[in-house]
Amino acid sequence: MKYKAIISDLDGTLLGRDHKVSEYTKSVIKKITDQGIKFFIATGRHHSDVMGIKKSFNLKSTMITNNGARVHDENDNLIISHDLPIEVSNEILEAKINPEIHVNIYSEDSWFLEEELEWTKEFQKDSEFLYTVKPLIELKDTKITKFFYVHEDPEVIHNLELEFIKKFGDKATIIQSLPICLEVLAKDVSKATALVELLKKEGLKLEETIAFGDGLNDFEMLSVVDKGFIMGNGSPRLIKSLPNLEIIETNIENGVAKKLEEIFEI
Repeated sequence: MKYKAIISDLDGTLLGRDHKVSEYTKSVIKKITDQGIKFFIATGRHHSDVMGIKKSFNLKSTMITNNGARVHDENDNLIISHDLPIEVSNEILEAKINPEIHVNIYSEDSWFLEEELEWTKEFQKDSEFLYTVKPLIELKDTKITKFFYVHEDPEVIHNLELEFIKKFGDKATIIQSLPICLEVLAKDVSKATALVELLKKEGLKLEETIAFGDGLNDFEMLSVVDKGFIMGNGSPRLIKSLPNLEIIETNIENGVAKKLEEIFEI
């Protein structure tokens, strides 16, 4: 078999409408990993947030989280870590932005925000990852893994993206991971850079790897592997940016599992 590793995004890709992995998808992945093929998760979520999903697989899987800023091995040991430089994170903390934008920060194993919203309360009910409410300026001189900014109007987020690229584009990675969410990480950090580091540790090659994704934060990952697949529900900007990649069925239709069955003939 040509392919020895699979890497998949979670939200909008492997997870269904209920943000869970279907029993059908679990069974397909188990059949493949039983053949010795590696299955990696790559997500923008925090490692602590993904633990419940990983447990539901009953599967040992290396996880790329925080869009590449963190990688934990099969036994949940941290093996790759990239934080924003302190001077850069301090500058971002002091930036004046639209006050209607909801600001969030991941720092090591903590999630900080200045104000609870309904979506954060709902999230906390379903996740093992709990947040702390405090003035974010108090995180000055603290190691920060990721900033993420949320607003229900995509145009507001797009304007922030343009503003931040102008201010911080030479110092940090700025990516609109969802139409309503902008993320800021250390320069040159992405799911792809983390994957390259990980495959080197595993003794695997990019040409032995396939990937699945649906968002702009999957662009680099889908570009570097031997074969990338975009979900039918994928971002129009992603689809336009990677016109040569195959578009498969949606996450709700178990698109990843169906394509894996086809590729691995199971």
